Amino acid sequence: MISPMASRPKKINSFSLRPGLVIGGKYLVEVKLGAGWEGEVYKVVESRTGICRAAKVFFPQRNVGDRAVRFYAKKLERLRRCSIVIKYHHSETLRQHGVPVTCLISEYVEGELLRDFIARQPGKRLHPFEAMHLIYTLARGLEEIHKVREYHGDLHDGNVLVSRQGVFFDVKLVDFYQWGAPTARHMRDDVAGLIRLLYDAVGGRRWYGSQPAEIRAICLGLRRDLIASAFPTTRHLREFLESFSWMC
Repeated sequence: MISPMASRPKKINSFSLRPGLVIGGKYLVEVKLGAGWEGEVYKVVESRTGICRAAKVFFPQRNVGDRAVRFYAKKLERLRRCSIVIKYHHSETLRQHGVPVTCLISEYVEGELLRDFIARQPGKRLHPFEAMHLIYTLARGLEEIHKVREYHGDLHDGNVLVSRQGVFFDVKLVDFYQWGAPTARHMRDDVAGLIRLLYDAVGGRRWYGSQPAEIRAICLGLRRDLIASAFPTTRHLREFLESFSWMC
């Protein structure tokens, strides 16, 4: 008889894959990009083509029976036509710490986390017009996600990759969460999370009182009831950003 202890996956809390290591027989590790509850993400290079990819390597105890991998792969496949979603390629099985582990290979996106980008700005905040331009780009992309009846589930400045393209922002979302089947509540939470990003981007509580009326008309003091009434969907927020009049 196999004991319950024997069937449990090995607990791994860090892979610490070093630069120069070849994983999966064909990916050269360049640098660690980040880590989370489920695993670690690395920038890798395909040995044969020289093309950069991102590899998310899952901790075995967070991916029992490959359930987490299947969730991510299927969700990213459903969202493959959404502009702010990183494109999934395929999965690989690696052997680390003496056990097989699974990783997802996806496109590598240039950019930095939104929290780091804001921290580099003067006063560690964005100009109101710049911040609303950023939020508009996110709102358009999130609307695409909601149209296919999906959601993100945990929008914050550590889950948004951002880079500048001329006068525009290029943004991508990372770390989608699996908190049950999509509901209207999940989508309202995404809208509230998006507005919280705007609130934080312009300086948060410290600077909120001095923000122009246009910012306060969107943030609404972060009152969830007021936000849900004014912007029940991402479409409402996107249309507001396209049509409001500045009071200056």
